[in-house]
Amino acid sequence: MARVAYREADVDLMARMMRAEAEGEGVQGMLYVGNVIVNRAVANCLDFSDLRTIEDVIFQVQGGNFSFEAVQKGNVFYQRAREKEKRLARRNLESWRDHPAKFALWYFNPFAPCPPTWYGQPFTGQFKLHCFYEPEAGTCDSVYMG
Repeated sequence: MARVAYREADVDLMARMMRAEAEGEGVQGMLYVGNVIVNRAVANCLDFSDLRTIEDVIFQVQGGNFSFEAVQKGNVFYQRAREKEKRLARRNLESWRDHPAKFALWYFNPFAPCPPTWYGQPFTGQFKLHCFYEPEAGTCDSVYMG
């Protein structure tokens, strides 16, 4: 059973986001970004309590800006999804999760060493240029399920 309900349009959208945010970090980096996307869709907490679909996650606006830089800036996000990234997106949507993004709700590239917290949330690990953060213990149990 899939971690989150999805349609083929969601696979396409997620594949484009994974490529735009992490193509330079290879398959593993794109899968980690996919983890965060799916985690946000299933999390019913913090900044993500109103998100239930992949489209909600991708186009979320916080503080007047899109949550994902790739949507804000456009870059490759607005290019067609390729089959390679679609396969990766389906893996995430169905079940694939791995550390350091297994329970992560945030990631970013600090262009410096990863800080120990990001907006008060603990650092879980780094993959290439991206630092990953999961919710502080006891603040978002739903992300640890499914």
